[in-house]
Amino acid sequence: MPTTRVAIAGLGAIGRVLARRLADGMPGLALACAAVRDRAKAQAWLDGERITCPLVEPEAFPAHADLAIECAPASALERICRPMLEAGKRVMVLSAGALLPRPDLIELAKTRGGQIIVPTGALVGLDAVTAAAEGRIHAVRMITRKPPRSLAGAPYLETNGISVDGLNTAKRVFAGTAREGAAGFPANVNVAAALSLAGIGPDRTLMEIWADPAVDRNCHTIEVDSDSARFTLSIENVPSENPRTGRITALSVLAALRKLEAPLRVGT
Repeated sequence: MPTTRVAIAGLGAIGRVLARRLADGMPGLALACAAVRDRAKAQAWLDGERITCPLVEPEAFPAHADLAIECAPASALERICRPMLEAGKRVMVLSAGALLPRPDLIELAKTRGGQIIVPTGALVGLDAVTAAAEGRIHAVRMITRKPPRSLAGAPYLETNGISVDGLNTAKRVFAGTAREGAAGFPANVNVAAALSLAGIGPDRTLMEIWADPAVDRNCHTIEVDSDSARFTLSIENVPSENPRTGRITALSVLAALRKLEAPLRVGT
């Protein structure tokens, strides 16, 4: 089996899970390198975990890796993706919201023979949406409920002077399109961007975001009406050490990695 060399951009809550699993050994995959903002902190963690992994700049990924996984702040997307796509290689993107205003990256992947992979992430049932999109989808609506602290600091809240401090009841803090939601909550609603890319696009996918003190998980409800099926999907994701990210996101990336070379692949 050929070995796919994997680079990780970001060693936060998600990147650390991926680095540990790759270092422990996954068939056909090898941890090649990583890029981080704080090298001293990252090196101390790698040493503590006894993981051998060179730290490089994202621009050096193509020289080391066949696939790069982006699990960094959305602002770093260009530096991570563009060099790999220029080299005709693959990138796995978790900051799906940052893809919406950058269609040139998708065009670059097309012209250079590269590929952008958006894993299922926190959105169980994404396969059903991509299947329905092969026919005609009439409408998609998403309602997200999160603990208020996980939404604190979102650009949309700050721009509009919306506070989520001291809430006693659920408060709707946003209603609009997935494109608007991804721009206003870049660290919170990558699931909405992935949903829109899988279905009818970011301008027709509607969403609401609620700050709800009664929940301790990131809760998403998806309603899809299409010519092949009408379905509702609900999921409650346990937060990782980063309250903005569910634990299942890193596991979804691992599942996607296994599919790359798996003798049996289940799901589209």
